[in-house]
Amino acid sequence: MMLRPGVYLQNRYEVLEQVGSGGMSEVYKAKCHKLNRLVAVKVLKEEFSSDAGFVSKFKMEAQAAARLSHPNIVNVYDVIDEGKLHYIVMELIEGVTLKGYIARKGKLEAKESIGIGIQVAQGIAAAHEQGIIHRDIKPQNVIISMDGKVKVTDFGIARGVSTQTLTSAAMGSVHYISPEQARGGYSDNRSDIYSLGITLYEMLTGRVPYEGDNTVAIALAHLEEAMVPPSVYNPEIPASLERIILKCTAKKPENRYGSANELIADLRKALVQPEGDFVQDPEGQMALNGHTVKISGKDLARIKEQYTPVREEPVREYVRKPTGETAATRYPQNNRRPAKEPDRRQVREQPDEINSHIEKILAAAGVVVAIIIVAVLIVVFSKLGGIFQSGSGLFGRESTAPSADAIVQTGEDGAILKDTEVYMPDVLELPEDLAEAKLKENFLGMKPTYQASDVVEKGYVISQDPEYGTVVAKYSNVNVVVSLGSDKVDLTTLDLETMSVSSVRRLLEDKGLTVQVTEEESETVEKGMLIRYEPQKASEGGTVTLYVSTGPHVDQVPVPDLVGKTEPDALALLGESGLLPGNTSTETSDTVPKGCIIRQEGGENGQIQVGGQISYVVSSGPEERQQRYVASISDVYDLSNLIGPGAIGANVTVLVRLHQQDADGTSIYRTLSEARTINGSSLLPINYTSIESMNGSDKGEVEVVDVESGAVLKSYPLTFFPMD
Repeated sequence: MMLRPGVYLQNRYEVLEQVGSGGMSEVYKAKCHKLNRLVAVKVLKEEFSSDAGFVSKFKMEAQAAARLSHPNIVNVYDVIDEGKLHYIVMELIEGVTLKGYIARKGKLEAKESIGIGIQVAQGIAAAHEQGIIHRDIKPQNVIISMDGKVKVTDFGIARGVSTQTLTSAAMGSVHYISPEQARGGYSDNRSDIYSLGITLYEMLTGRVPYEGDNTVAIALAHLEEAMVPPSVYNPEIPASLERIILKCTAKKPENRYGSANELIADLRKALVQPEGDFVQDPEGQMALNGHTVKISGKDLARIKEQYTPVREEPVREYVRKPTGETAATRYPQNNRRPAKEPDRRQVREQPDEINSHIEKILAAAGVVVAIIIVAVLIVVFSKLGGIFQSGSGLFGRESTAPSADAIVQTGEDGAILKDTEVYMPDVLELPEDLAEAKLKENFLGMKPTYQASDVVEKGYVISQDPEYGTVVAKYSNVNVVVSLGSDKVDLTTLDLETMSVSSVRRLLEDKGLTVQVTEEESETVEKGMLIRYEPQKASEGGTVTLYVSTGPHVDQVPVPDLVGKTEPDALALLGESGLLPGNTSTETSDTVPKGCIIRQEGGENGQIQVGGQISYVVSSGPEERQQRYVASISDVYDLSNLIGPGAIGANVTVLVRLHQQDADGTSIYRTLSEARTINGSSLLPINYTSIESMNGSDKGEVEVVDVESGAVLKSYPLTFFPMD
C-alpha cells in the first residue's frame, strides 16, 4: 500500500514524501526522529508482500548490504517486518544515477571516467572482501552524490560466495551481464569486474557494446561476439584505459583481473601513464583482432529459456548509436582498431522463438503509446502548475528549469523562449565541477572567480550571476564565485583549553595573532587556567582575547593603610578588617620613627580577600654608629729560632690572625694572612697597618699559628686607638 506523508513507522520514521518507485518496491523520504536525520525507506509493494519468494529476495538485498560499511556503498541502517509491511531503512543520497549523468553528458572524459571507476571498484572490493558478489553492476545502480562521491547501491541479487552463486532467470541486466552469468554458470567476483568494464565502456562512449532485438540476442552477443573497441566510438580514449576495459570484459574469467584491487591499481596507473603499456591482457588482443566465440546448441537453449520470458525494463533508450558512418568505415583511422567490423551475428529463429518482426512492431507500438501517455501527463501536470516548478527523485532535489534542448520553451508567465535562450539553472552551493557540468548541460559556460568565505565550504559556489530562473542566451558565460574556504585561523582545532596560558599565548603569537588576557572569576576552572577565548576564528593580525580564571569568587575588603602607624595601631587596623599580619621585619630608618611602619605588602588594586595577610616592615630608628678602634704592627719572625739547626731542610704551614676576647671572655679571631707553606729558615714579615678591632675593645694580639698542629708559634700584643 502507498504510505501517506505523516505516517510513522516503528514510532520512529516519519514519512515525508514518496521519491521513487521500482518494479518491486516504492521509496520514501523519511525522517528518523531518534537520530534526527533524513533517510530513505524502501517498501516492498503490496502485491509482492504475500509472496514468500519476493519477500525473501527483498530481504536478501538488506542482509547483503547491511553487512557492508564503506564510503562507496549506500549504507543500510535497518530492515524491518511490520505486519504486511516489509521495508529497508537506508542512507538518503542527494544526487543522480550514473545512467542519468551519462545521458545528460553524452559521454564522459577519460579522467572523470577513471575517477568514477575507481570509486565503484573500491565499493565492489569492499563487498568482495565480505564474500558478497553484487552481480548487477550497471550505471543505474551507481549514484553520484551532490558532493561528488560515488556510491554503489541495490544489492538485491547479491549472494555470499559460499552459496554456489548460480545465475537464475533475469538475474542482472542483460546489457551488462557477464558471459558466465548469461550462460547460467558459476559466477564470482570476476563477474562484477566484467560488468564494471561494460559500465566504463558506456561512460566513455555513451553506448553499450552489445545490442540486439531481444534479451536473448544481447545475452548471446556477450558470449559470442568480439567487442568493438571503445576507441572506435571515442578516439580520445587513452590506450591504457582501452586495454583495461578489454581486460575487464574478456570472455574467459581467468583472462580478466583477478580482483577489484588489481583493477584499481591499473586505473590509477592510467591516470599518470595514459599511453602506458602496463596492462597484461591476452584476451584483449583477441578482441582487437575480431575474434569470435562459438556457442554450443545446449548453451543456446539454456540462454533462450532464461531470457525469452524476461520482462526487463527497456535500456535501449539510453544507448547512443553512431550516426552517419559505421564503425567499419572508421577503423583505418586508428592503429588500435581492428581491420574490419566484428561479425555481429543475429540469433537464428527457432520454431519456439518469438517472431522478431512482430516483436519489432510491438516494440514500436509500445514506444508510440508511451510517447502519447507522457505527452498527456505533461499537459495535465503543467496545467496544475507543478511540473515546471519543482521536482524530486529517489536521491533528493534536482533543478527543473526548462531544458535547453527544447526549441520552444514556456515560462511561468506564459512567455515563449527563443531557441537561442535558456533558463538560468541553480548552481548555488554546488561543488565547482558539478556546477560547471550543470551549466554545460544547459548550454552555458562558467567563468569562475574565487574568494574566501567563512560560511560556504571550500570549492562550493557562493553566488551566481545571472540569478536562477533568469532567461539567458545559450552559450553565454555565467559568473560564478567559488569559495576558497575561510582565510581565518580556526582556533577550535588547536585544543587551547588543554594548554597553559603561556603556551596558548606563544602558539597564537606564532600564528601572527595579537593576544589580550582578561581575568575572570570561575567556580569550575582552576586559577590561572583558560576559561574561554574570543573569537573562535581570527584573521592574521587580529586580536584574540583569553579569559583566564582567578578561581572562585571571594569577598574582598579594602587594604588598610598601615604606613606611618605604630605597630600596635597597625595590628588593630588589620583586626578590624578581618586581616592577619604576614611576614614582619625591621629596618633602620632616618625618617620613620622607631616602632612605626615603613612600608607594607599584600593586596592588589587596594583589595584583598577576607582573612588575607598583609606583610610590613617596622622602623628600628636611625643606624647606630659604633666607635672604630685601629692598631698597627711591623715586625719579622725568624722561623729558624723555632725549628733549630735543621730549619733549612724543613717546611712549615703557618697563618697570621687577630685574636680578641668578647665581654664574656669568649675568644674571637679574624685571619690577617691566609695559610701558606714556607721554609723553616725563612723570615716571616709581620707587617699590618689599620688593623680594626672586632668588638670595639682596645686590646688584642697578632698570632702566628702552625696550621697542622694548631699551636701558636708567636704572639704580638696590640693596643687599639679610637678613630674618628
